[in-house]
Amino acid sequence: MSTSENQPDHAGVLFPPPFIFLGFLMAGVLGEVLLPTFIFEPGWGRFIFGVPLFLAGASLIIWAVQLFNAHKTGIPPWSKSKAIVNVGPYRRTRNPMYIGMTLMYAGLAMLFASLYALLLLPVVLVIINTYVIAREEAYLTRKFGPDYLAYCQQVRRWL
Repeated sequence: MSTSENQPDHAGVLFPPPFIFLGFLMAGVLGEVLLPTFIFEPGWGRFIFGVPLFLAGASLIIWAVQLFNAHKTGIPPWSKSKAIVNVGPYRRTRNPMYIGMTLMYAGLAMLFASLYALLLLPVVLVIINTYVIAREEAYLTRKFGPDYLAYCQQVRRWL
């Protein structure tokens, strides 16, 4: 199945998802600077949790991007998809890049000792789910039809 003549061959996402994560992270860190909560104790605790979260997220994104490149399909949500990637982390989740960004965000929020950034993370995820993933899934359903719907039946959106 291919996209109809009337619709573009991309998801129509309006804003780059990494910038959504980054914008809210920066807002949370700025909030912590302007009105500190002091919720995180100084010391190594932030690093013990923050660094592994960040590295796990970065690793997941790198793996997912490599798979997209191997399948010669577009990575940005405003580019053309050429294949359904269903190997590697895509066997367990339809959105490993967004999970990776979420882990990186949480890790950085801890490293910056920003309670505000952590509190904003659910807002980020609602925005990503509503304005990015929903558009991507509608596009992929139009583009790949029953093959994509079968993939959705087998693999969860998040985890």
